[in-house]
Amino acid sequence: MSQSYSNQTGSDDYSKEDVKHIEQVPSANNERTVSEAAYVHPTRTEQSGRWGRFTQYFQEPPIPAGEFITKYPNRWSRFREIIRQPAAEFLGTMVLVTLGVGNNCQVTLGSNPAIAPVAKGAYISTTMGWAASTAVGVWVSGGISGGHINPAVTIAFATMRDFPWRKVGPYVLAQFLGAFCGAAFVYGNYLGAIDIQEGGGARTTPGTASLFATYPLDYMTNIRCFFDEFLGTAMLLIVVCAVTDNNNGPPPPGLVPLVLFILLIAIGSAFGMQTGYAINPARDFGPRTFTAMAGYGREVYNFKNQYWLWCPIIGPICGGIVGVLAYDLLIYVGSESVLNRPDKRARRVHAHAMAAERSKPGVAGPELV
Repeated sequence: MSQSYSNQTGSDDYSKEDVKHIEQVPSANNERTVSEAAYVHPTRTEQSGRWGRFTQYFQEPPIPAGEFITKYPNRWSRFREIIRQPAAEFLGTMVLVTLGVGNNCQVTLGSNPAIAPVAKGAYISTTMGWAASTAVGVWVSGGISGGHINPAVTIAFATMRDFPWRKVGPYVLAQFLGAFCGAAFVYGNYLGAIDIQEGGGARTTPGTASLFATYPLDYMTNIRCFFDEFLGTAMLLIVVCAVTDNNNGPPPPGLVPLVLFILLIAIGSAFGMQTGYAINPARDFGPRTFTAMAGYGREVYNFKNQYWLWCPIIGPICGGIVGVLAYDLLIYVGSESVLNRPDKRARRVHAHAMAAERSKPGVAGPELV
């Protein structure tokens, strides 16, 4: 059977283990033909030897043995299904940081006459650039993973909504790695211009390090920086909650990135001056870690008494949670929120109503919502 199936498909991609899951499907005249073969997904038990606990951690319950499917035609498609959501977060965050940090480099480095004879942008370019970067990053990942591309969003929804905590670690790690890779791509692209800006191979902090991570103005204390990031991220999450609330006139799913584009322009215009409005721990920590490895050293972490930890990481996380809390407390009525879980009285009333319905003649006991 293995050789026959290979000849029909013109491919030898399936191993002996896969071939045993090939079964013939009856044709219209009830005759089984090899040309109509369908792939049968192996059971969880058979997969465990290959993927082990890693597969079981992410996958849904196993498909019953013998069920015909075509979703996973080869090994890579099965592995991709396991990593698909974290991979979408990785790719979306990488797009966000690559385009956003690239915008920083073009605007700042392009203003140096030794690099470009004509200035290549202004602050409005930076604001528009980051807004567009966020929109396309969400567009890349939104249909697969929800388009968080921001640990503050992931943690806020896990804390206040029904987002599974078991996915928080993979999401946040993927977001950090995506931001790290995006910064690396931009650094390689603008390496020559950075050398000219620095006057050689030296690397200074903040200096050109501020092209990649956020560094506040000199007069800003860490407390002020914390509140700046806290406030900006709270505004971000309030609007995100609004545009995804089915009871609040949400836009069509395809227009959510456009709403976020407008939102990021507003946040950048309101809170961009003092800290650079990271409002995203991955967007700051990923590039900051890369610059530490690219020659800027430990100063990127020591700047302003560990500014990197309290302001662009803890500030957005706290702001995101408070933003969702404020929206859920005042507006949201969905059952996903921890604030809308039924209390003892509501459960008792529900139980009595169901019992009354079941006691009616001819009623089998419908479920009451």
